[in-house]
Amino acid sequence: MMNSFTKNINDFFKLLHNVTNNSFSNNPSLFFTVRRISNKTKSQSPQSFTVSYLRTELGFSPESALRISKYVHFKTPEKPDSVIAFLEQHGFSNTQIRQIILTRPALLCYDVKKTFLPKFQFFQSKGVTGPEISKLLVYNPRILSRSLEKRIIPCFNQLSKLLQSDSKAITALRRNPYLMVCNFDTYVLPNIKTLIDNGVPESNIVTMFNYHPWSFVMLPDRFKEIVKDVKEMGFNPLLVKFLHAVILFRKVSKPAMESKFDVYKKWGWSDDEIWEAFRRYPGVLEASKEKITAILDFLVNEMGFQSLILANHPSVISRSLEKRIVPRALFARELLSKGLIKDLKFSVVFGTSEKVFVQRFVNQYKDKAPELLKLYEEKLKFAVMKIKFGVGFGVALSLWLYPSRFTLVLMVFGLQGKSTNVIPTLYLYFKVLPSDVSPDISTGPVGYNL
Repeated sequence: MMNSFTKNINDFFKLLHNVTNNSFSNNPSLFFTVRRISNKTKSQSPQSFTVSYLRTELGFSPESALRISKYVHFKTPEKPDSVIAFLEQHGFSNTQIRQIILTRPALLCYDVKKTFLPKFQFFQSKGVTGPEISKLLVYNPRILSRSLEKRIIPCFNQLSKLLQSDSKAITALRRNPYLMVCNFDTYVLPNIKTLIDNGVPESNIVTMFNYHPWSFVMLPDRFKEIVKDVKEMGFNPLLVKFLHAVILFRKVSKPAMESKFDVYKKWGWSDDEIWEAFRRYPGVLEASKEKITAILDFLVNEMGFQSLILANHPSVISRSLEKRIVPRALFARELLSKGLIKDLKFSVVFGTSEKVFVQRFVNQYKDKAPELLKLYEEKLKFAVMKIKFGVGFGVALSLWLYPSRFTLVLMVFGLQGKSTNVIPTLYLYFKVLPSDVSPDISTGPVGYNL
């Protein structure tokens, strides 16, 4: 019996005989022609065409185009052309289109009439404007790939039912477009039920959900733990403050919270005082470490307040350092120095609305000291400068607070360009204390009503 090795050798020679006696073997040019055709086909592969299209039509770099082509392939430009044309017709900019394709490349192969158009018509029927649709889809392009009947419409209806109107549902979507692809039955409704079961009024839930929708999207078991912890801390479920605390624990990680505790402790606060401030105003642990330090540094070392004044009025931590705290504090100090007021009440200076503050501290004394009105208006202009010119406001504020250091400001920010978070960063740059020096937490000066 022939063994397998011998059989394989015989088969090989038979194959060799057939090939060498075939007309193909007598025509080498045919072989190379086929090879050239093969190479040409290879050079015109779907991936190669896709990369070329992404570069020429959408302006992607060679690296980005190659990376995107791993997730989408097309041999002809018809479908991607129709997708781009559709988005352009609906007001999308080139930058927005590139962002959408970068996030969801497969959308280039979709049928716009079957998948895109019905979704646009649905949102328009709910009162969502063209620019709003653009922003919604840029932030969450997955919406275009979701089923209209099975996912988008049911999700919108649940959101509208929860918030009790289509307009509020649209507002919530503006704040967080990812709600449109969220599984409400799994990650939202059980958490709403947990809050109701713990005595939280539905009206409070609707109000807070409208402003912080994503804070309610969470694994139900973990959400129950947070609600339990907040309740055990003594928060009243009937008050909106209860939901503020729940949202804060949902948003701020434990390490981040511990680092903020360290900041307050550096300024002389105890654990009990921090938690008491938190119970008064949960946002006291929501502000960034930089903002907490900048506000306390200004109030203590520039204005002479006690550090713990903020623990008694913790809502001030949510105020803008450049738009409210600094202008009002320095203006009120001018009034005190001129003898126009006898003391400064912390809650009145920083806690009142702009209208009340102007009536009480500006208009009341404009006849006795008309230059004060101009002074306050100038201080308010710095906020406008920040909005318009970014770092220019930081330079102006530094010149205002620390004239002798103005040259250094120009040197530093002239080289570095724009800065994010200008005020806390710039203020700390000039005021931050060495790590081994404790802040001054002495008693406030005479005339400062704490």
